[in-house]
Amino acid sequence: MKIECIRTHHIRCELKEAFGFSQWFYNQRNVLLIEVIADDGTSGWGECYGPADVTQAAVEKFYAPRIMGMDAQSIEAIWQSMWRSSLDFARAGIMMGAMSGIDMALWDLKGKALNLSVSQLMGGAARNTVPCYATGMYYQDLPEDRLLDVLVSEAVSYSEQGFKAMKIKVGKNLNFDEKLIIAMRKALPNTILAADSNHAFDLPEAIKIGRILEDNDYAWFEEPLSPEHPDLFRQLQDKINIAIATGECEQTRFGFKKLIEQGGVQLVQADLAYCGGISEALKIRAIASASGINMIPHVWGTQLNLAAATHFLATSYSEPGRSESKPLFLEYDRTENPLRDNLYKVNVEVKQGEAIVPTTPGLGVELDNDALSEFIICTTESK
Repeated sequence: MKIECIRTHHIRCELKEAFGFSQWFYNQRNVLLIEVIADDGTSGWGECYGPADVTQAAVEKFYAPRIMGMDAQSIEAIWQSMWRSSLDFARAGIMMGAMSGIDMALWDLKGKALNLSVSQLMGGAARNTVPCYATGMYYQDLPEDRLLDVLVSEAVSYSEQGFKAMKIKVGKNLNFDEKLIIAMRKALPNTILAADSNHAFDLPEAIKIGRILEDNDYAWFEEPLSPEHPDLFRQLQDKINIAIATGECEQTRFGFKKLIEQGGVQLVQADLAYCGGISEALKIRAIASASGINMIPHVWGTQLNLAAATHFLATSYSEPGRSESKPLFLEYDRTENPLRDNLYKVNVEVKQGEAIVPTTPGLGVELDNDALSEFIICTTESK
């Protein structure tokens, strides 16, 4: 099976209502989808996390011409070929995001060619369902008193839907963060809660918020500090007793090796549409495991990335391992996203806070071509 064609599809949608976090507000969704087609007609789909229009150029102009004609099932060989071709100037960043989408599409294609699910290709699913945590509680343009009530009500609604875990946003300001952390725990005393600041804090602020999270029994503190200063994670961990999670901004096994070696991080969160793809995510998981650390993917985008992460967690084992293993939760974004909810004929099914692991060949999700045409901004084709 030779790679005969690679198409890219930049898709976009406007949101009915903007939502925000510590850094900015979103008013639209943009995603780059990758379609790899073999000479026998078998196709696979992947997606890229990052700026879609820029990443699209990286795929079309650089990587696609270099891998055309290669054996579509030789995923590792293709990954290494792409890596070496851009090693001098693209060891991380947008071009690694481009590689990630191509890699994901190749796993989907190989699964379809061999009539195997991606979790089977990964070595076999250890479970049929994966517990989810609901990501939400993003900011709205409201007075803070009103916003607090709205966010707590949103979280309660997820609990009523069956989610046993969820993640809130912090990093607005320290006073509001403290009120929100306490209010969430009061409203949901038996729910697993985590908090994500999206690298909003300096070290003294992170220590203060970390201690509040600790006092309210939160499971982890995500991106408490800037990824530019990984050495600070060790200093933060010396001051608080809550797991520190990070990694959505990191890429490749080499980047995660350095991050883990700095110390202080107990949970790594590579994004399979950005870190180097499924191929690299498996290596990152192995490095984390060798350090006694668990990996749960960061998930943002469409059903393709969600499916990839579901298969990944279906094949994961918690560290250090025990008879009654602890759950590794799948991130399930609940913000408005027509590109996730209105674009596919077949989705990852989530019931009562549990994702059902797809068993059909490849990633197990299927795009609706008619719906796709409604969202396309720009399509390219390389042959």
